[in-house]
Amino acid sequence: MTHFPPLALVALSLVLAACGSPPKVPPASQNRQLELKLANGTYNCEQRVRIQVEREIRDRVNHRITIGWNGNSYRLERDPSYSGLPRFEDSASGLVWIDLPWKGLLLDGKTNKPLVNECRPA
Repeated sequence: MTHFPPLALVALSLVLAACGSPPKVPPASQNRQLELKLANGTYNCEQRVRIQVEREIRDRVNHRITIGWNGNSYRLERDPSYSGLPRFEDSASGLVWIDLPWKGLLLDGKTNKPLVNECRPA
């Protein structure tokens, strides 16, 4: 039988516990959401797709957006993201809009696959 020093057992148990723990979310004070100056109106996307984006700003914070896409209108609520980038989600439809400083993209929130990419203000 192998004999481990007590300190090695403690270290091993900490390593094993860390492997099974869910990722830690930073405290709210460290997870600041970015407020970028982003355009309202028509966004031209890849494959000649157009998306209409209307932003609802309250107290200089973009709280929600309404997206016109594929003949329908969707209301997406701001969902704090780990990166701090503006992320909006409609839980009913599963649509997710992510604003990057250089483009926007529309995702299927259930599969996280892009529906429309490379969206830029017209």
